[in-house]
Amino acid sequence: MRGTPLITISGLGKRFGSHWVLRDVSLEVDAGEVVAILGPSGAGKSTLMRCINLLEWPDAGVVVVDGELMGYRLVGQRLRELPDRKLRVQRAQLGMVFQRFNLFNNLTVMDNVMEGPRFVKGLPRHEVEEKARSFLQRVGMSDKLKAYPSQLSGGQQQRVAIARALAMEPKVMLFDEPTSALDPELVGEVLQVMRELAETGMTMLIVTHEVSFAREVADRVVFMADGAIVEEGAAKQVLTAPRHERTAGFLASVLG
Repeated sequence: MRGTPLITISGLGKRFGSHWVLRDVSLEVDAGEVVAILGPSGAGKSTLMRCINLLEWPDAGVVVVDGELMGYRLVGQRLRELPDRKLRVQRAQLGMVFQRFNLFNNLTVMDNVMEGPRFVKGLPRHEVEEKARSFLQRVGMSDKLKAYPSQLSGGQQQRVAIARALAMEPKVMLFDEPTSALDPELVGEVLQVMRELAETGMTMLIVTHEVSFAREVADRVVFMADGAIVEEGAAKQVLTAPRHERTAGFLASVLG
C-alpha cells in the first residue's frame, strides 16, 4: 500500500495568453521514486517542471511537497502568496537541472557549487566548501575545482550543474531534458551520474527523450501530449506495451 506521496500535483494548469500549456495535470510521486516524463515537443513537459518549483506560477491547481503547499499559505479559507524569502526556502527543497547549464561564467566550478548553500541557506564557507568538494567528487569533477565553465565540455558543465543542485540537499531532483543540449558523445557521462543518483534512492522527476535510459532507470513513465497526461504506469509496461495510441505513435517515431 502506498504511503503519503512526497509530491502531489493537483489540477495544475498554466496558460500563456489564451493558450493553455498545461491542462488539469495531476500526479503523485513517492519518496525514492524515479519518474520519467516523455512526450513530443510542445507537450508541456518543461512548463510542468517549472510550475512544480514555481519558476512559472500556475494559473490553476496546486503543488504540495512533503506536506507543504508550494507558494501559498492558507489564511482562513483563502490562499495567500508567500513572500519571496519564504518562497526561496521552499524552492531550495527542489534541485533543478536545466537543458542549458546556467552556470555563473565568472565563478569557478567550486564557487558555482557553493553559491546556493552560502547565499540562500546562509551556511558558513568552511562547511559549504567541504560539502561542495564531496558533491563534485560524486559527479566526477573533483579535478576541476578551479576551472571556469568556459574551460569545460558541455558534459562537464552539466555534471557541475548537478553537483550545484545536490549541494542544496534537496528532497527532490528535477531534470529538464538534461542531455538535450549535449553532443551525442557527451550524453553518456551525464546519464551515468543520474543513474548513480537514482541508485541512492533520490526522488527524481526527469523530462527526457532518452527512452532506453527511462526504461532502465525509471520506476514509472508519464507520457504527456497537448498539455495533459495521456498515459502513466510502470516504465516497462508503458514503454513496451503502451495502452494509448498517442504513446504508441510517439515511441514508434523516436525508436524508429
